[in-house]
Amino acid sequence: MSLFLKFNLILILVFAVALVPAGYISNSLLQKNARTQIVQIARIMMQSALATRGYTNKQIKPLLAPRLADEFLPQSVPSYSATEIFNNLRESNPEYTYKEAALNPTNPRDRTVEWEADVVNAFRANEKLPEIIGERDAPLGRALYLARPIKITDAGCLSCHTTPDVAPASVVKVYGTSGGYGWKLNEIIGAQIVSVPMAVPIGLANTAFKTLLGSLIAVFASILVVLNVLLMLVVIRPIKRLSEMADQVSTGNLDVPDLTVKGTDEVAVLSGSFNRMRISLTKALKMLESE
Repeated sequence: MSLFLKFNLILILVFAVALVPAGYISNSLLQKNARTQIVQIARIMMQSALATRGYTNKQIKPLLAPRLADEFLPQSVPSYSATEIFNNLRESNPEYTYKEAALNPTNPRDRTVEWEADVVNAFRANEKLPEIIGERDAPLGRALYLARPIKITDAGCLSCHTTPDVAPASVVKVYGTSGGYGWKLNEIIGAQIVSVPMAVPIGLANTAFKTLLGSLIAVFASILVVLNVLLMLVVIRPIKRLSEMADQVSTGNLDVPDLTVKGTDEVAVLSGSFNRMRISLTKALKMLESE
């Protein structure tokens, strides 16, 4: 195996060994950053929902108060407003969802499905848990969800959710008596849950990783070409000429011209030493012939 081939094989092996951990670390960081971005989007959605609830409770509900005694207006309910706004958002972005899921809701559309019930029960089992972040398979692909507990901290909320006979007649007329009753103060009755698609950020992270990997390979290939050219000019070609010169001398041809290699590196020193050795050998042979 030639020196040139050995050199290239060693370089490729070193690069391959270095590329594996570098690729793993880079991919892990990109995936982590993508997930952080998704969580940030989920937090913004949650804050938007909370802002909508606060606006409805402070500004919309007082305006509708005179009509609420005779007629139930769902627009006065903060959770209803937040849900409706995000339903409008879903018309153009169906993969983004917001739901105020309850185990025993007044509005049937807010009833938990199986995985949402697990989230709510996790909050009920640990009331100090501020939020839950997880992943699930949604109809439109993998999604990340962020959930926060819904806890009854305002005794005024119980006026509609204790028993049907105490609840306003307008509420009972709209939703009936089958759900949304029996709530208690400081009880966790549900969870606010936002879901954000993971496909786009994860896809961007994968594209960035492929670009980075391709760039590293391209840079290595460029360096390899430059090193090969330098190796050929500085090492391989002079050594090959020395080898040919040595072969000529070994067969008795002492008239080969000197090999001149400029510089002070090891190859130049070797070339000078070989030239001196050839000259010494020539003189020695002439002295022997003259005797």
